[in-house]
Amino acid sequence: MAEGNTNSRKIKFVLKNKRAYHDFDIIQKYEAGIELKGTEVKSIRQGRCNIQDSYCTFLNPKSHELFLVNFHISPYEPASQFNHDPRRPRKLLLHAKELARLKVAVEQKGFTIIPLSVYFSGPYVKVEIALVKAKKKYDKRETIKKKEMEREISKRLKV
Repeated sequence: MAEGNTNSRKIKFVLKNKRAYHDFDIIQKYEAGIELKGTEVKSIRQGRCNIQDSYCTFLNPKSHELFLVNFHISPYEPASQFNHDPRRPRKLLLHAKELARLKVAVEQKGFTIIPLSVYFSGPYVKVEIALVKAKKKYDKRETIKKKEMEREISKRLKV
């Protein structure tokens, strides 16, 4: 049995993509590590990052490497000359079987992969990604109506 138990790590959320739950139907979630430079980790610790417009893609169609694109990490101020490009593609670290499943889903079934949240799991930066399908406009309206009905019911039950 392995000594490093991942369940005992302290989790600290940095940011969440709340809009993703409104715009997409989430099919399946994955936890991925992310390949970063030292100044990027320091900027993320300060909360100076944004995943609003980012997505995941396989840059090379023949390889099984998943990259996070448009994930903005602001430059770390004290590291003036050793800073990074704020929007460079960053490699995501997943198991080979998970990468193969994701690649098939994206290529054949028309799904998209987006990040849902960025957090620290112990000393490691993790990204929660999801396999999603875009909602149509009428689906969004139905979701809003359901939430309003549930709020109304819960208010009436409390009174």
